[in-house]
Amino acid sequence: MKHDVMPSIIRVDPEVLQTLLAEVKETVAHYFDAPVVKQKTFAEVDMWNIRRNVKSASARVRR
Repeated sequence: MKHDVMPSIIRVDPEVLQTLLAEVKETVAHYFDAPVVKQKTFAEVDMWNIRRNVKSASARVRR
């Protein structure tokens, strides 16, 4: 089988290399505020839901 393989080393002209490596000045949107994530507290209801789900999952396995 014949394969056309690209060379692993790519030759780039120095002028093109300089334009690729030139510093790009960008501005970051300073007016954008990330949404504030409210920390949820772990309550008795959460513990009850975990226990309930474990019981139903183990019941399915035993069948």
